[in-house]
Amino acid sequence: MKKKEEVTVRRRSDSINSEVPVEGGSTSSSEQNANDSEDDSGISDQSNPEISTLVIINDHSGTHTKYADENPGLFKNFIQIFFPFLIAGAGMMLAGILLDYVQHLKVFVEVSELFILVPALLGLKGNLEMTLASRLSTSANLGNMDTCKDRWLLTWGNLSLIQGQALVVALVATLTSIMLSGIGGQHLYATHILLIGGSSMSAACLASAILSSLMIVIVLLSRPLQIDPDNVATPIAASLGDLVTLCILSGISYGLYRVKDETVVISSILCGVLLILIPFWLCLAYYNTTTRSVLYSGWIPVLSAMLISSIGGFILSKTVSVFPGIAIYSPIINGIGGNLAAVQASRISTHLHKGSNANAKSTDYKYKWNGICGTFWKGYHTKTSILLLIMVVPGSSLFLVLIHYIKAGHTTLSALFFISYLIVAIMQVAILLIFTDWMVHFIFWRLSLDPDNIAIPFITALGDFLGTGLLAGAFHILWLVGDRDSDVGD
Repeated sequence: MKKKEEVTVRRRSDSINSEVPVEGGSTSSSEQNANDSEDDSGISDQSNPEISTLVIINDHSGTHTKYADENPGLFKNFIQIFFPFLIAGAGMMLAGILLDYVQHLKVFVEVSELFILVPALLGLKGNLEMTLASRLSTSANLGNMDTCKDRWLLTWGNLSLIQGQALVVALVATLTSIMLSGIGGQHLYATHILLIGGSSMSAACLASAILSSLMIVIVLLSRPLQIDPDNVATPIAASLGDLVTLCILSGISYGLYRVKDETVVISSILCGVLLILIPFWLCLAYYNTTTRSVLYSGWIPVLSAMLISSIGGFILSKTVSVFPGIAIYSPIINGIGGNLAAVQASRISTHLHKGSNANAKSTDYKYKWNGICGTFWKGYHTKTSILLLIMVVPGSSLFLVLIHYIKAGHTTLSALFFISYLIVAIMQVAILLIFTDWMVHFIFWRLSLDPDNIAIPFITALGDFLGTGLLAGAFHILWLVGDRDSDVGD
């Protein structure tokens, strides 16, 4: 007969200072110096510890330890994930409609490098906001944002960090789009290069200020409302990130293109001022101990993800000229896949961090990967993986019908196209969930790398590449089998 005992455990935000349950329900306390100095996370040990409840289950196999509120249940997870998922999908649908519209603007027609820039920049900006949401969600769940001092320290540190990172990745995305255009045999003009640089860096700066502030507000409001920020913040960050960044990018690039005589001067001034601000923001982030470590570990994942997303952008730029109907669907399929996998990555990361802080010995917290089939067959996060995969069908179907109903883009929703799209979307999300489970457990956590800072960029970049590539392949196959209506191409 299993016997349950509840033990109150005090966890500090940055050091393991807990009463660890042992066989039979007794506890042994780790001794801490009362005058512990601040560690690298920047949260002082003087801050109030979070009180959590562990459930100790004693049976013949030993003691099993886990957080009582760790997994709120499948139905509650469904409610908390699905509605933000719908909001996120609506944002991505609007981004797709906007992309379908701006592809006909003269600036996007004449400055074709902008089309290569769009997936890379949107992917990079989405990565920054989603890693921010994941970091803040983990901090909130661990009690690191319970005091005003901690909240202020995390807020200004992360705002500075995101501004610096956004400007750097916008610059790199600009250079990458120009390089890929050159490889593709397109002629490069100095005016176009300055226009792209000024537009991308300005859009990244403004979008980061708006979205980062919104993410902080969402995470701070989630705890009083008893909502897991892992389920809410990440999808909203991804959806609004695409829409807001694309709006600002298209607006600024269109404005710079309209003032042709002053384009070079204005673009040069924008680039110069924003380049000067990069070391300023990065220095601020360095002197904040909550974000200092991210300056060292956060660049390789983001820049590597940018290269992967740029390949997706190159595929999109080549496909959209043949099949213009792909423009409206690309942000939707990329966003849905990346969103769902990012939610899972954030949940797994928080779960592992909680187990680490509680010094839990349960198999739930091991960094073991259960294999390809294990993602949907066995393991602590199996039910959530299946739930996320199931969400693809109703979510994608709803957005396809909405796009058809409002007659956006080049859409005629044939049965063959509908089925093909769903197959591609399910394949993409299944691959991403398997990749997420393997990467977070087997690679990053095992190597003592924080998944909050590293996992999501790779996941969303792979989502962009898979989504664009699979969708382009589906359009080509539909064309070959005779579905040549305006939903596929002209």
